[in-house]
Amino acid sequence: MNFDTYIFDLDGTLLNTLDDLASSVNYALRHTGMPERRVGEVRQFVGNGVKLLMERAVPDGVGNPRFEEAYALFRQHYLEHSMDTTAPYPGIMDTLRMLKNQGKNMAVVSNKFYAATQKLCRHFFGDLITVAIGEREDIRKKPAPDTVMEALRQLGVSADTAVYVGDSDVDIETARNSGLPCISVLWGFRDEVFLKAHGATTLIGAPCDILKI
Repeated sequence: MNFDTYIFDLDGTLLNTLDDLASSVNYALRHTGMPERRVGEVRQFVGNGVKLLMERAVPDGVGNPRFEEAYALFRQHYLEHSMDTTAPYPGIMDTLRMLKNQGKNMAVVSNKFYAATQKLCRHFFGDLITVAIGEREDIRKKPAPDTVMEALRQLGVSADTAVYVGDSDVDIETARNSGLPCISVLWGFRDEVFLKAHGATTLIGAPCDILKI
């Protein structure tokens, strides 16, 4: 199918943010006297927003009396260090430029908090992607369809020729709830076995493969 609009997830799809997320998680845990987490553990925790990331990382989650302190430390540290090692995956920038040159509409929807989503998209993508929707208090986060619908509204397009691109089970569910087909990427935070087990039907191994679908 020839899509006119591409709605992208951010972490694990366009940007490899894992090491910076893990660094901020461990900064918060270390400064609240809690055991730090391995990068592989953090990889499994991401995908549902940073609060749930910290709920999974902190022993006993929100039941821990120092949870809110740890969560606040994470947010503060991550806003200051979200670009220490983060970078687009190989081939992403070339693919985005080709889509832009073809006149395609593009947006980012993320469960990352709004300020960080905006900061990262401005820095890495500039005018390639001008619509970036992060976690907001007035809109339900993924897998609800709200952020996708808001992105389509801001782009001024319908969902008829749109596709969702992501790397997780949350993305597959978000696409389904939004009534969009889903392209699942294999370079992100979840592997092929996991994605297929959660309903992935179209998988790609390199960003340039997006252009072939």
